[in-house]
Amino acid sequence: VQLQASGGGSVQTGGSLRLSCSASGLTLSTYAVGWFRQTPGNEREFVAAITSRGDSRLYADSVKGRFAISRDSVKNTVDLQIDSPKPEDTAVYFCAASRSGIISSSMLNSYAYDYWGQGTLVTVSS
Repeated sequence: VQLQASGGGSVQTGGSLRLSCSASGLTLSTYAVGWFRQTPGNEREFVAAITSRGDSRLYADSVKGRFAISRDSVKNTVDLQIDSPKPEDTAVYFCAASRSGIISSSMLNSYAYDYWGQGTLVTVSS
């Protein structure tokens, strides 16, 4: 089983970026998927999550209204659209999959996820 996060790069404030999470060895559409981010010396921070059916989403307060998580059934990916990024959004972004398929308060925590991708770096400059 392998998750792959891609799409990271450098972006300026006011720009946009789209991250994608793909999987091999599991059917991503049957898992709830979350995005987390991490900066050096800090723990992974929850960003957003989506149910396996795509009918419910959860966002961290710091990204509400600027980030959007969605499923692409054609590409079989879970994407994170980053709009109006801020320098404080600079981090390595990870996607993770949970067998539960649903969203609960536990999904804010990394222990709720069964599989993790390797991360993709997003750098936001002003």
